[in-house]
Amino acid sequence: RHGSLPHSMFVLLLAPPLISASAPFALPTAPPASVDASDSMWDSRPFVDGRKTCIGGKVEAWSGPSEEVTSPVFDARTGKRLVIGQLATMGEVDAVRAVEASAAAWDRGQGAWPQMSLAERIERVEGAVAALKERRDEIVNVLMWEIAKNSADAAAEFDRTVAFIGKTIETLRRLDEESAGWRVVSGVMAFVRRAAVGVMMLLGPYNYPFNETYAALIPALLMGNVVLMKIPNVGGLAHVLTFEVWAEALPKGTLSFISGSGRATVPPVMRTGLVDVLGFIGGSKAGDAILKEHPAPHRLKAFLQLDAKNLGVVAPDADLDVAVGQCVVGSTSYNGQRCTAIKLILVHHSIADEFVRRLASAVAALPRGLPWEEGVLITPLPEPKKPAYLAELVGDAVAKGARVVNEGGGTLAGALMTPAVVFPVSREMRLWHEEQFGPVIPVGVYRDEAEVVEYVRSSPFGQQAALFTQSTDAAAPLIDALSTSVGRINLNTQCGRSPDELPFSGRRSSALGTMSVSEALRVFSTETVVAGKAAQEPNRRLAKELPSSSAFMRALADTPYRDEL
Repeated sequence: RHGSLPHSMFVLLLAPPLISASAPFALPTAPPASVDASDSMWDSRPFVDGRKTCIGGKVEAWSGPSEEVTSPVFDARTGKRLVIGQLATMGEVDAVRAVEASAAAWDRGQGAWPQMSLAERIERVEGAVAALKERRDEIVNVLMWEIAKNSADAAAEFDRTVAFIGKTIETLRRLDEESAGWRVVSGVMAFVRRAAVGVMMLLGPYNYPFNETYAALIPALLMGNVVLMKIPNVGGLAHVLTFEVWAEALPKGTLSFISGSGRATVPPVMRTGLVDVLGFIGGSKAGDAILKEHPAPHRLKAFLQLDAKNLGVVAPDADLDVAVGQCVVGSTSYNGQRCTAIKLILVHHSIADEFVRRLASAVAALPRGLPWEEGVLITPLPEPKKPAYLAELVGDAVAKGARVVNEGGGTLAGALMTPAVVFPVSREMRLWHEEQFGPVIPVGVYRDEAEVVEYVRSSPFGQQAALFTQSTDAAAPLIDALSTSVGRINLNTQCGRSPDELPFSGRRSSALGTMSVSEALRVFSTETVVAGKAAQEPNRRLAKELPSSSAFMRALADTPYRDEL
């Protein structure tokens, strides 16, 4: 097998290779990271038959076209990516049928799910989670094989998702207890509670197909929305494994799924005008295209998590051990395939050489191989076209004067790419501007903080930044500049989303809306008020009786609501 590759197989790139029109830039190569029948994991490779649909509460066999789903792990016998499943290739007719089923389940707010009490909805979701836990090992194994998450990260994604659901339900109970009940304002008695918006179109990413998608799905369901999920073409098999769970746990049509080409399925769904809420995690250009398809955008509630080009700034007084360590983790965790990854490092010129030397050494030492190998941190890239795109970015930088400075940097072993530290990167290079979303680590140099501020000012993105400094004088002006440009500023720490209780936001083309345990519940709901004149005796009687009779007003706990009457 060819999982972990020895350093002797790599080439040290210390100078730009010769590039001409007749000899396009290519990354160094090594034998593919692959498995064969002698590998201990060979028999654990999955095959998920996704030739089925889950629409309107029915899981049915699919007789239409389908596509093979492959793993970024190669088959040593054939030299090709392993086939690990199939997905139904739905088209416009089937996608529209799915959203019509969702609209029927919503029934203008009169459907079974939106009319169900909050306590009952919580119970149904908890039942689904219990059933999903029974499939944990199967789902984790599919995450390893389909998107090449190492075994620890694949397990952590499932477990973190379950923990997020628990926190969401706990937060919902607390928020409801704090906000619901009767109050009197200027002689008007009012009962305020949040209720569903309508039909939600949800498109999740491939890199965190469970965690990121469920961070929107679960709050939306709990608040009473009906959801139509477009599963990703890469990373979609894990969702196929959940079809029966959700069909059994929820009323007919509460959660339906579509698969196939996004361009063939999503625009027709949006053009029906039946979608009330859009939850989208992906690129800003795709997000714009989806929004434009809706015939009544003024009533479409949108939550978008989009591109990012998160900046790491290493000041002259930075603790280099901390800065290097956090920049390595921040730029290479899950191969840099995270929206929260550090995607450009600007280091002060006075310490640039030492920082880059340490960074290159640390990156070269990262264990790489197959997802299940012990201690592996760098794994194959699941997107088939990603290596070629990354090669373009590195080639562009090298042609314009940068170098790959770490041993073996950029070497491709099939879909497994050794991270490439590219230095010095400047504004003329694509790596300065484009989100690489992969194991390429561009490093540039700055002499004055004004250069850092100018980069922030000119960037179309605004998710996060990481500042590495021990000086208040150095940190304060950069925090002031970044406070109106990004959603989170990390001090001597890599960029990241957790803990889930904190707001996860962004500016410009990086986000529309804020995600956290509490914010998600608000995003996918709207405040509804029951009100009347407090002095009227019938109203006072109704106020006492309605919470035990109305599903919408029914208390979650045995304790009565606050009553200011």
